[in-house]
Amino acid sequence: MRFRDLILAAFLSLSCCISVSAQSKFTVGTATAAPGQKSTGYLEVPAGVDPATNIPVVVINGAKPGKILALVSGAHGTEYTSIIAIEKLINALDPAQVAGIVILVPLVNIASFEQKVPHVNPTDNKSMNRFYPGKADGTQTERASFLITKQIIDRCDFLIDYHGGDLDESLRPYAYWGPTGREEQDRISKEMVLAFGLDHIIIWRERPTDPAATRYLDNTTSVRGKPSIVVEAGHAGTVESDDLALLVNGTLSTMRALKILPGDPHPIENPVWIEKLADVLADGPGIWYPLVKRGSYVSAGMKLGAITDYFGKLIAEPRAPVSGVVLHVNAVPSLKKGDNIADLGVVAAHAP
Repeated sequence: MRFRDLILAAFLSLSCCISVSAQSKFTVGTATAAPGQKSTGYLEVPAGVDPATNIPVVVINGAKPGKILALVSGAHGTEYTSIIAIEKLINALDPAQVAGIVILVPLVNIASFEQKVPHVNPTDNKSMNRFYPGKADGTQTERASFLITKQIIDRCDFLIDYHGGDLDESLRPYAYWGPTGREEQDRISKEMVLAFGLDHIIIWRERPTDPAATRYLDNTTSVRGKPSIVVEAGHAGTVESDDLALLVNGTLSTMRALKILPGDPHPIENPVWIEKLADVLADGPGIWYPLVKRGSYVSAGMKLGAITDYFGKLIAEPRAPVSGVVLHVNAVPSLKKGDNIADLGVVAAHAP
Protein backbone atom coordinates (compact mmCIF):
# COMPACT_ATOMS: atom_id res chain seq x y z
CA MET A 1 0.00 0.00 0.00
CA ARG A 2 1.37 3.41 -0.97
CA PHE A 3 2.08 6.06 1.70
CA ARG A 4 -0.82 8.24 0.52
CA ASP A 5 -3.17 5.27 0.78
CA LEU A 6 -1.93 4.56 4.29
CA ILE A 7 -2.64 8.16 5.31
CA LEU A 8 -6.13 7.99 3.76
CA ALA A 9 -6.89 4.71 5.52
CA ALA A 10 -5.73 6.16 8.84
CA PHE A 11 -7.89 9.29 8.32
CA LEU A 12 -10.98 7.21 7.52
CA SER A 13 -10.34 5.05 10.56
CA LEU A 14 -10.00 8.13 12.79
CA SER A 15 -13.15 9.69 11.31
CA CYS A 16 -15.03 6.48 12.08
CA CYS A 17 -13.78 6.54 15.67
CA ILE A 18 -14.80 10.18 16.10
CA SER A 19 -18.28 9.44 14.77
CA VAL A 20 -18.70 6.47 17.11
CA SER A 21 -17.35 8.52 20.03
CA ALA A 22 -19.87 11.27 19.36
CA GLN A 23 -22.65 8.67 19.66
CA SER A 24 -21.37 6.88 22.76
CA LYS A 25 -22.37 7.04 26.40
CA PHE A 26 -21.34 10.11 28.36
CA THR A 27 -20.71 10.20 32.10
CA VAL A 28 -20.43 13.09 34.55
CA GLY A 29 -20.09 12.04 38.16
CA THR A 30 -22.56 9.21 38.69
CA ALA A 31 -24.82 10.29 35.78
CA THR A 32 -24.41 8.24 32.59
CA ALA A 33 -26.57 8.74 29.49
CA ALA A 34 -26.52 6.92 26.17
CA PRO A 35 -27.50 8.82 23.00
CA GLY A 36 -31.15 9.87 23.22
CA GLN A 37 -31.21 9.53 27.00
CA LYS A 38 -31.37 11.80 30.07
CA SER A 39 -29.68 10.73 33.30
CA THR A 40 -29.42 12.18 36.82
CA GLY A 41 -26.66 11.68 39.35
CA TYR A 42 -24.17 13.49 41.57
CA LEU A 43 -20.72 14.98 41.54
CA GLU A 44 -19.41 13.30 44.67
CA VAL A 45 -17.09 15.70 46.50
CA PRO A 46 -15.08 13.56 48.94
CA ALA A 47 -14.53 14.45 52.58
CA GLY A 48 -11.30 16.22 53.44
CA VAL A 49 -10.56 18.82 56.07
CA ASP A 50 -14.35 19.23 56.29
CA PRO A 51 -17.37 17.09 55.27
CA ALA A 52 -18.16 15.59 51.85
CA THR A 53 -20.99 16.89 49.69
CA ASN A 54 -22.94 15.69 46.66
CA ILE A 55 -23.75 18.15 43.86
CA PRO A 56 -26.71 17.15 41.63
CA VAL A 57 -25.91 16.80 37.92
CA VAL A 58 -27.94 15.90 34.84
CA VAL A 59 -26.60 14.61 31.52
CA ILE A 60 -28.75 14.95 28.40
CA ASN A 61 -27.14 12.98 25.58
CA GLY A 62 -28.74 14.10 22.34
CA ALA A 63 -30.00 11.77 19.66
CA LYS A 64 -27.74 13.60 17.21
CA PRO A 65 -23.97 14.23 17.52
CA GLY A 66 -22.75 17.70 18.36
CA LYS A 67 -20.95 19.88 20.88
CA ILE A 68 -21.07 19.83 24.70
CA LEU A 69 -22.78 22.69 26.55
CA ALA A 70 -22.63 23.09 30.35
CA LEU A 71 -25.31 25.01 32.29
CA VAL A 72 -24.26 25.68 35.90
CA SER A 73 -26.23 27.42 38.64
CA GLY A 74 -26.49 27.72 42.40
CA ALA A 75 -22.94 28.72 43.35
CA HIS A 76 -24.85 31.01 45.68
CA GLY A 77 -27.67 28.89 47.02
CA THR A 78 -30.16 31.68 47.71
CA GLU A 79 -30.07 33.10 44.17
CA TYR A 80 -33.25 31.14 43.65
CA THR A 81 -34.42 32.26 40.20
CA SER A 82 -31.35 30.89 38.44
CA ILE A 83 -31.65 27.57 40.30
CA ILE A 84 -35.33 27.16 39.40
CA ALA A 85 -34.58 28.09 35.78
CA ILE A 86 -32.18 25.14 35.46
CA GLU A 87 -34.69 22.88 37.20
CA LYS A 88 -37.26 23.83 34.55
CA LEU A 89 -34.75 23.22 31.74
CA ILE A 90 -34.00 19.73 33.09
CA ASN A 91 -37.62 18.78 32.42
CA ALA A 92 -38.09 20.88 29.27
CA LEU A 93 -35.14 19.61 27.23
CA ASP A 94 -35.93 16.56 25.09
CA PRO A 95 -32.91 14.40 24.15
CA ALA A 96 -34.59 13.63 20.83
CA GLN A 97 -34.29 17.33 19.89
CA VAL A 98 -30.74 17.82 21.17
CA ALA A 99 -27.64 17.70 18.97
CA GLY A 100 -24.68 16.99 21.23
CA ILE A 101 -24.65 16.84 25.02
CA VAL A 102 -26.02 19.18 27.67
CA ILE A 103 -24.66 19.02 31.24
CA LEU A 104 -26.91 20.72 33.79
CA VAL A 105 -25.84 21.51 37.35
CA PRO A 106 -28.81 23.19 39.06
CA LEU A 107 -27.37 23.65 42.57
CA VAL A 108 -23.66 23.77 43.39
CA ASN A 109 -24.01 25.18 46.92
CA ILE A 110 -26.30 22.73 48.72
CA ALA A 111 -25.46 23.99 52.23
CA SER A 112 -26.25 27.61 51.29
CA PHE A 113 -29.60 26.56 49.82
CA GLU A 114 -30.65 24.36 52.72
CA GLN A 115 -29.51 26.76 55.44
CA LYS A 116 -30.63 29.93 53.59
CA VAL A 117 -27.16 31.50 53.86
CA PRO A 118 -26.41 34.11 51.15
CA HIS A 119 -23.12 34.60 49.29
CA VAL A 120 -21.01 31.81 50.83
CA ASN A 121 -20.84 28.10 51.53
CA PRO A 122 -21.53 27.95 55.30
CA THR A 123 -19.35 24.84 55.57
CA ASP A 124 -16.14 26.84 55.03
CA ASN A 125 -17.46 30.42 54.70
CA LYS A 126 -16.16 30.75 51.12
CA SER A 127 -17.93 31.94 47.97
CA MET A 128 -18.34 29.03 45.59
CA ASN A 129 -17.55 31.31 42.63
CA ARG A 130 -14.20 32.66 43.85
CA PHE A 131 -11.92 29.62 44.24
CA TYR A 132 -11.50 28.11 40.76
CA PRO A 133 -9.83 26.03 39.48
CA GLY A 134 -9.94 24.60 43.00
CA LYS A 135 -7.78 22.23 45.02
CA ALA A 136 -8.12 18.48 45.47
CA ASP A 137 -6.95 18.81 49.09
CA GLY A 138 -8.59 22.15 49.99
CA THR A 139 -11.75 22.98 51.88
CA GLN A 140 -15.15 21.83 50.61
CA THR A 141 -15.56 24.84 48.29
CA GLU A 142 -12.10 24.28 46.80
CA ARG A 143 -12.64 20.52 46.40
CA ALA A 144 -16.01 21.13 44.70
CA SER A 145 -14.44 23.72 42.38
CA PHE A 146 -11.65 21.26 41.53
CA LEU A 147 -14.17 18.55 40.65
CA ILE A 148 -16.30 20.90 38.54
CA THR A 149 -13.17 22.01 36.68
CA LYS A 150 -12.12 18.43 35.89
CA GLN A 151 -15.54 16.89 35.26
CA ILE A 152 -17.31 19.76 33.49
CA ILE A 153 -15.13 22.70 32.43
CA ASP A 154 -12.36 20.57 30.94
CA ARG A 155 -14.89 18.47 28.98
CA CYS A 156 -17.40 21.02 27.68
CA ASP A 157 -17.20 23.20 24.57
CA PHE A 158 -19.37 26.08 25.88
CA LEU A 159 -20.58 27.14 29.32
CA ILE A 160 -23.27 29.41 30.78
CA ASP A 161 -22.96 30.44 34.43
CA TYR A 162 -26.26 31.49 36.09
CA HIS A 163 -26.67 33.97 38.95
CA GLY A 164 -29.17 36.54 40.24
CA GLY A 165 -30.06 38.79 43.14
CA ASP A 166 -29.16 37.15 46.44
CA LEU A 167 -31.34 37.63 49.56
CA ASP A 168 -29.93 41.13 50.12
CA GLU A 169 -29.63 42.22 46.46
CA SER A 170 -32.36 43.99 44.51
CA LEU A 171 -30.96 43.31 41.02
CA ARG A 172 -32.03 44.19 37.49
CA PRO A 173 -31.26 41.50 34.86
CA TYR A 174 -27.93 41.66 33.04
CA ALA A 175 -25.20 39.49 31.52
CA TYR A 176 -21.40 39.47 31.51
CA TRP A 177 -19.30 39.09 28.37
CA GLY A 178 -15.56 38.68 28.91
CA PRO A 179 -13.47 39.22 25.75
CA THR A 180 -10.19 37.29 25.73
CA GLY A 181 -8.43 38.66 22.65
CA ARG A 182 -8.90 35.32 20.85
CA GLU A 183 -10.92 36.32 17.81
CA GLU A 184 -12.92 33.14 17.18
CA GLN A 185 -13.59 32.45 20.86
CA ASP A 186 -14.76 36.03 21.40
CA ARG A 187 -16.96 35.90 18.31
CA ILE A 188 -18.76 32.82 19.62
CA SER A 189 -19.12 34.09 23.20
CA LYS A 190 -20.48 37.40 21.91
CA GLU A 191 -22.95 35.50 19.74
CA MET A 192 -23.97 33.55 22.84
CA VAL A 193 -24.55 36.63 25.01
CA LEU A 194 -26.52 38.41 22.29
CA ALA A 195 -28.60 35.31 21.61
CA PHE A 196 -29.42 35.04 25.32
CA GLY A 197 -31.24 38.34 24.96
CA LEU A 198 -30.65 40.21 28.23
CA ASP A 199 -30.78 43.92 27.46
CA HIS A 200 -27.83 45.05 29.63
CA ILE A 201 -24.40 43.45 29.04
CA ILE A 202 -21.30 44.13 31.13
CA ILE A 203 -18.01 44.02 29.22
CA TRP A 204 -15.80 42.21 31.71
CA ARG A 205 -12.24 42.95 30.60
CA GLU A 206 -10.18 42.91 33.81
CA ARG A 207 -10.15 39.26 34.73
CA PRO A 208 -7.50 36.83 36.00
CA THR A 209 -5.41 35.19 33.28
CA ASP A 210 -3.32 32.80 35.41
CA PRO A 211 -4.75 29.29 34.76
CA ALA A 212 -3.90 28.35 38.35
CA ALA A 213 -5.89 31.25 39.84
CA THR A 214 -8.84 31.98 37.57
CA ARG A 215 -11.25 32.48 40.52
CA TYR A 216 -14.55 32.49 38.61
CA LEU A 217 -16.37 29.61 36.90
CA ASP A 218 -16.86 31.32 33.54
CA ASN A 219 -13.37 32.82 33.61
CA THR A 220 -11.84 29.41 34.24
CA THR A 221 -13.72 28.18 31.17
CA SER A 222 -12.62 31.14 29.04
CA VAL A 223 -8.95 30.87 30.03
CA ARG A 224 -9.10 27.26 28.83
CA GLY A 225 -10.15 28.49 25.39
CA LYS A 226 -13.88 27.81 25.61
CA PRO A 227 -16.62 30.43 25.02
CA SER A 228 -18.59 31.21 28.18
CA ILE A 229 -20.96 33.87 29.53
CA VAL A 230 -22.61 34.85 32.82
CA VAL A 231 -26.32 35.65 33.07
CA GLU A 232 -28.21 37.12 36.02
CA ALA A 233 -31.92 37.57 36.80
CA GLY A 234 -34.04 37.50 39.92
CA HIS A 235 -33.92 39.85 42.88
CA ALA A 236 -33.86 39.69 46.68
CA GLY A 237 -34.37 35.94 46.77
CA THR A 238 -37.66 36.05 44.84
CA VAL A 239 -38.75 33.78 41.99
CA GLU A 240 -40.96 35.77 39.62
CA SER A 241 -42.27 34.56 36.29
CA ASP A 242 -40.77 37.35 34.18
CA ASP A 243 -37.26 36.82 35.59
CA LEU A 244 -37.61 33.07 35.20
CA ALA A 245 -38.72 33.45 31.57
CA LEU A 246 -35.66 35.58 30.80
CA LEU A 247 -33.33 32.78 31.90
CA VAL A 248 -35.25 29.85 30.42
CA ASN A 249 -36.02 31.48 27.06
CA GLY A 250 -32.53 32.97 26.88
CA THR A 251 -31.00 29.54 27.32
CA LEU A 252 -33.14 28.02 24.59
CA SER A 253 -32.27 30.87 22.22
CA THR A 254 -28.54 30.43 22.92
CA MET A 255 -28.82 26.68 22.35
CA ARG A 256 -30.36 27.41 18.95
CA ALA A 257 -27.52 29.80 18.13
CA LEU A 258 -25.04 27.03 18.98
CA LYS A 259 -27.00 24.51 16.84
CA ILE A 260 -27.67 22.33 19.88
CA LEU A 261 -31.42 22.82 19.40
CA PRO A 262 -33.26 23.25 16.08
CA GLY A 263 -34.72 26.62 15.16
CA ASP A 264 -33.58 30.21 15.07
CA PRO A 265 -32.29 32.23 18.02
CA HIS A 266 -33.82 35.56 19.01
CA PRO A 267 -30.85 37.81 19.76
CA ILE A 268 -31.12 41.20 21.41
CA GLU A 269 -30.51 43.88 18.78
CA ASN A 270 -29.47 46.99 20.71
CA PRO A 271 -28.38 46.07 24.22
CA VAL A 272 -26.98 48.58 26.69
CA TRP A 273 -23.27 47.82 26.96
CA ILE A 274 -21.69 48.51 30.36
CA GLU A 275 -17.96 49.34 30.22
CA LYS A 276 -17.21 49.86 33.92
CA LEU A 277 -18.58 48.88 37.34
CA ALA A 278 -18.50 50.97 40.51
CA ASP A 279 -19.24 49.41 43.91
CA VAL A 280 -20.50 51.55 46.78
CA LEU A 281 -19.53 49.96 50.11
CA ALA A 282 -20.66 50.60 53.67
CA ASP A 283 -18.11 52.23 55.99
CA GLY A 284 -19.61 50.60 59.04
CA PRO A 285 -22.74 49.06 60.57
CA GLY A 286 -26.12 50.75 60.48
CA ILE A 287 -29.65 50.79 59.08
CA TRP A 288 -30.01 51.38 55.33
CA TYR A 289 -32.78 53.54 53.78
CA PRO A 290 -32.48 53.46 49.96
CA LEU A 291 -33.60 56.32 47.73
CA VAL A 292 -32.98 54.56 44.38
CA LYS A 293 -34.35 51.40 42.79
CA ARG A 294 -32.76 48.69 40.66
CA GLY A 295 -32.62 49.71 37.01
CA SER A 296 -32.79 53.45 37.66
CA TYR A 297 -30.18 55.83 36.27
CA VAL A 298 -28.20 58.12 38.57
CA SER A 299 -25.79 61.02 38.09
CA ALA A 300 -22.39 61.28 39.79
CA GLY A 301 -22.84 62.81 43.24
CA MET A 302 -26.51 61.87 43.50
CA LYS A 303 -27.66 60.66 46.92
CA LEU A 304 -28.34 56.91 46.89
CA GLY A 305 -29.87 56.69 50.35
CA ALA A 306 -29.23 57.22 54.04
CA ILE A 307 -27.67 55.20 56.84
CA THR A 308 -28.62 55.72 60.48
CA ASP A 309 -27.32 54.26 63.71
CA TYR A 310 -29.55 52.06 65.86
CA PHE A 311 -31.10 55.14 67.49
CA GLY A 312 -32.17 56.68 64.16
CA LYS A 313 -29.37 59.24 64.00
CA LEU A 314 -28.15 59.96 60.46
CA ILE A 315 -24.52 58.83 60.11
CA ALA A 316 -23.98 58.66 56.33
CA GLU A 317 -25.53 59.59 52.98
CA PRO A 318 -23.78 57.48 50.32
CA ARG A 319 -23.57 59.13 46.90
CA ALA A 320 -23.00 57.80 43.41
CA PRO A 321 -19.30 57.92 42.50
CA VAL A 322 -20.16 57.77 38.78
CA SER A 323 -23.10 58.34 36.46
CA GLY A 324 -24.75 55.12 35.38
CA VAL A 325 -27.45 52.49 35.90
CA VAL A 326 -28.19 50.88 39.27
CA LEU A 327 -27.50 47.20 38.56
CA HIS A 328 -28.37 46.25 42.11
CA VAL A 329 -28.99 47.95 45.42
CA ASN A 330 -28.98 46.57 48.96
CA ALA A 331 -32.46 45.11 49.47
CA VAL A 332 -32.59 44.94 53.29
CA PRO A 333 -32.07 47.48 56.11
CA SER A 334 -29.14 45.54 57.62
CA LEU A 335 -25.64 46.83 56.95
CA LYS A 336 -22.22 45.96 58.29
CA LYS A 337 -18.82 47.34 57.34
CA GLY A 338 -17.86 46.36 53.80
CA ASP A 339 -21.38 45.44 52.64
CA ASN A 340 -22.24 46.35 49.07
CA ILE A 341 -24.76 49.21 49.19
CA ALA A 342 -25.09 49.47 45.41
CA ASP A 343 -23.43 48.39 42.18
CA LEU A 344 -23.45 50.97 39.37
CA GLY A 345 -22.76 50.36 35.70
CA VAL A 346 -21.22 53.02 33.46
CA VAL A 347 -22.72 52.86 29.97
CA ALA A 348 -20.22 52.42 27.12
CA ALA A 349 -20.09 55.13 24.47
CA HIS A 350 -19.95 52.54 21.69
CA ALA A 351 -20.87 48.87 21.26
CA PRO A 352 -17.86 46.53 21.19
